[in-house]
Amino acid sequence: MAVTRKKIGVWMDHSIAHLMEFSSNAFEVQTIESNFTRQQKLNGLQKGELDLHNIEQQKQAKYYKKLIDVVKKYQEVILFGPTNAKEELFNVLTSDNRFEDVKIQVKQTDKMTAKEQHAFVRDFFSNK
Repeated sequence: MAVTRKKIGVWMDHSIAHLMEFSSNAFEVQTIESNFTRQQKLNGLQKGELDLHNIEQQKQAKYYKKLIDVVKKYQEVILFGPTNAKEELFNVLTSDNRFEDVKIQVKQTDKMTAKEQHAFVRDFFSNK
């Protein structure tokens, strides 16, 4: 009996991630948002670059931890999107030994509609 590997696609940038589990059913999409708001950025700029950088780093770490908590339940992961956030998350995942048996890939894509994201994940895992 073949074991089904759980697969997930994550379209992300630095502010939001759409997590789509690959299955034969309709896509269920979970959304995780970074809590680093535009107002916090403006407030941080008034306090100074160093404060802003520290606040931003803390918020990104919390954002990535939320994503890691979901991704750790899967054996195959595709990270995709228009910014380097996916590479940053990839680096965090690959430095964590809990992910050494997880197949993680990264693909550069443009901004996408929800339908385009679903099609990308379906095509990516269907062609394997």
